[in-house]
Amino acid sequence: MALDIIVVLIYAAGMLVLGWYGMRRAKTHEDFLVAGRNLGPSFYMGTMAATVLGGASTVGTVRLGYVHGISGFWLCAALGAGIIALNLFLAKPLLKLRIFTVTQVLERRYNPMARQASAVIMFAYALMIGTVSTLAIGTVMQVLFGLPFWVSVLLGGGVVVVYSTIGGMWSLTLTDIVQFIIKTVGLMFLLLPICLYRVGGWDELVAKLPASAFSFHTIGYDTIITYFLIYFFGILIGQDIWQRVFTARSEGVAKYAGTAAGVYCVIYGLVGALIGMCAKVLLPNLDNVNNAFAAIVQASLPDGIRGLVIAAALAAMMSTASAGLLAASTTLTEDLLPKLRGGKTSSLGINRLFTALTGLVVLVIALVVNDVISALTLAYNLLVGGMLIPLIGAIYWKRATTAGAISSMSLGFVTALVFMLKDGFDANTPIYYSLAIGLVSFVVVSLLSRRPAAAASVA
Repeated sequence: MALDIIVVLIYAAGMLVLGWYGMRRAKTHEDFLVAGRNLGPSFYMGTMAATVLGGASTVGTVRLGYVHGISGFWLCAALGAGIIALNLFLAKPLLKLRIFTVTQVLERRYNPMARQASAVIMFAYALMIGTVSTLAIGTVMQVLFGLPFWVSVLLGGGVVVVYSTIGGMWSLTLTDIVQFIIKTVGLMFLLLPICLYRVGGWDELVAKLPASAFSFHTIGYDTIITYFLIYFFGILIGQDIWQRVFTARSEGVAKYAGTAAGVYCVIYGLVGALIGMCAKVLLPNLDNVNNAFAAIVQASLPDGIRGLVIAAALAAMMSTASAGLLAASTTLTEDLLPKLRGGKTSSLGINRLFTALTGLVVLVIALVVNDVISALTLAYNLLVGGMLIPLIGAIYWKRATTAGAISSMSLGFVTALVFMLKDGFDANTPIYYSLAIGLVSFVVVSLLSRRPAAAASVA
C-alpha cells in the first residue's frame, strides 16, 4: 500500500506542476478560458475525451457492469454519440461565433434576459458536473486508502481546484493529455486484462455469469432511451463540452479529432462494463455496488500496479471535475457577473478569483452528496429539461420569442426538479415531463407573444 500511495502522490504532484506550466501560458483572458483557441488534433482529441469520461463514466460504468452486465456500457455510448454529433454537425458554426459560453447563443437569438436566465441553469449544471467527479475522487480514495471521506474529498478535489485556478484552460488541457494517457493504460491495458486473467479468461467469464449479462439490452430499453435523452442531448448543449470545442484550432481539428474522441468514449464504456462483470464474478457479494470499482482494484492488483490504476481512475475524475469547475466559473464571469458590475467584462484576475471560489463551493457540495450516478443524472436532467428546447428553437424556429424561451427554461427546470424529488433521481419521468412541458410552453407562449424582430443568426 505504501508503494501505491507514493505512485498517487507523484501523480498529484505532476498535476500541480502541469497546472503551474499552464499558468505560464495563460497570459490573456482568452488563454485562460479557451486556451487561445489554438489546440491541434492530438491535444483536442485527448482533452475532449478526458472531459467527458470522468467519475460517473468510470466508477459508474463499472457499477452498471456489475449490476447489468455488458449493457452497462450504454451510459458511455450515449456520451460518445453526443461527442460525435457535436463535432460533426455543430462545431463548424460554433467556431465561427468566437464566443465563450452556450448562453451567448441565446442572447444573439433572443435578448440579454434569455442569456441571464439560461446562465443560472447552466451554472447549476456545471457545478454538479464538478461535484460528481469530486465525489468520485473522494469515494475511491476513501475505500483504497482508508481515509475519512471528507479528507479524501478535500485532498483530491483540492488538487483540481488549485491547478484549475492558476492556469485555466491551458492547465486543464495539459493535465487532460496526461490523464488521458494514464487512464487508457491503467484501465484498458492493465486493469481489464488482469481482471480477466483472475477470472480465468473469457470462457470462464461467460461460464460464470448468466446469459443476460452478455445482452446489450438487459439494462432495459427505457433506460437506454433515457440515457440518450439525457446524456446525448446534454453533451450537445453542455458548457463544459462547448468550451472544449472553442479551443479547436480549426473546423477540421474539431471534426476529425472530436469524432475520434467520441469513438474512444464508446470503447471506454465497453471496457468499464467488462471490468464490472469481472468484479461480479470475483466479488459477488459486495455490500455496496457503488464501490465495485474500488473493490476490484483493491482485490485484484499488486502493489505499484494498483497505484497506477488508482491514478488512472483519479485522472478520469479530475479531468471532468476541472471541466465542470471551469465551466461554472466561466458562466459566472461571462454571463452573470457583468450584469452585476454594470456591463464590465471580466479580466484574468477575476477569472482566477471566481474559479477558486467556485471550487470551494464544489468541495462543500461533494461532502453532502453520496451517489455519482444520481448526481450526474441531476445535472443532466436540469440542463436538458431546462435548455434543450429553447436552444433548438433558437437555431431552427424563426417564430420563437424571448418570452417563450424563458417560460420553457423555467418550467422545464422546475418540472425536472419536482419529478426528481417525487420519483427519485434514477426515474425516467423527470426528463420526459420536463421536455414535454418545456416544449408546450415554448410553442404556446411564443405564438401568443409579440413576433420578434429579425434576430441574429446563430448558425
